[in-house]
Amino acid sequence: MRIVQAVFGVFHHFELARELERRGHLSVIYSTFPWKRLQREGVPHSKVETFPWLHTTEFLLQKYRIGNRWLSDQFGYSNALAFDDWTLRRIPACDVFIAISGAGLKTGRKIQQQGGVFICDRGSSHQRYQEQIVSDEYRRWGVDAPVSDERDTIREEKIYETADLITVPSGFAARSFVEMGVPAGKIRTIPLGVRLEKFQPAGEHSRETFDVLFAGSVSLRKGVPYLLEAFSKLKHPHKRLRFVGSISNEIRPILERMPKENVEFLGAVPQPQLAAWMQKSHVLVLPSIEDGFGMVLSQAMATGCPVIASTNTGGPDVLTDDKEGFIVPIRDVETLTDRMQQLVDDPDLRQRMSEASIRRVKSLGGWTDYGDQWERLLREVTGKA
Repeated sequence: MRIVQAVFGVFHHFELARELERRGHLSVIYSTFPWKRLQREGVPHSKVETFPWLHTTEFLLQKYRIGNRWLSDQFGYSNALAFDDWTLRRIPACDVFIAISGAGLKTGRKIQQQGGVFICDRGSSHQRYQEQIVSDEYRRWGVDAPVSDERDTIREEKIYETADLITVPSGFAARSFVEMGVPAGKIRTIPLGVRLEKFQPAGEHSRETFDVLFAGSVSLRKGVPYLLEAFSKLKHPHKRLRFVGSISNEIRPILERMPKENVEFLGAVPQPQLAAWMQKSHVLVLPSIEDGFGMVLSQAMATGCPVIASTNTGGPDVLTDDKEGFIVPIRDVETLTDRMQQLVDDPDLRQRMSEASIRRVKSLGGWTDYGDQWERLLREVTGKA
């Protein structure tokens, strides 16, 4: 099979590219990041082509807080259009074109006209669904700001309609598409993997403290205020809550009025450091309002750290409630507090969940299993053995 991919930046697409390359299927992967950033991803340079000009500029403007939301939207939308035009001019004949959502509208149509298959790979819930649920969250907390650029949403919906298939990483994401009117038969769910060699158990947890970890963007979308409220009610003399990840602008004023005793904000950290924090923590909590999957869930489980995840994540796809961790409703402070308190009060439960988490993640097979599932899907849609 001849497979071509297109992705903004990296996301999980380079994990897939490595698996396709290992199986002899990858023709090329296109990215909007420069090669200097991509060379660490383990895909041969000969199989990677880059269009970094607009995305790099957008990244630098955001990093140094130059400009405003309007300027960021202009760069983001222009990047999507220009990247699509660029891939359209250079894409070779292929059996399947896999493009991250928002990319590849014209290019996907070209491949279809040539007899190939166009797959839209969406890492989150349906764009319109995501916009609606996060907008509702903004209203709850008094944030007057748009969630996304309406032009992006319209373009995404055109891509959903055009694509032959839409792949998503969780049952929650799949349900969001069905709720928005996309036929269930057009959706395929392939949960994301984890690098088992980078996330491993290491020693015993502290018996004196109770360490809670959050990893991801510190934002309203991730349900951060509900975790802060729940943690403030948790009973333990030496409890600590650590946030690993960058802080979104929309939540900064809200954080100022939230309880933050024994809370640390560590910012973004490299993956080895993230793995170390997971190894030290008694539980990882991901109470997202909307989260396509949440790779930190399986990463934490691989280190033996039990997880508490909301229903609107990939938690239900990778763990069984009350076995490797807990699944909780969104915005439910009381249940979130109760589940953390159970882990505080019952060290044996923590140990059972830790051991069960490691077994569960190993049974999933990491990114190799992810590649196997993709290969089966690609053989199905191309009819090639």
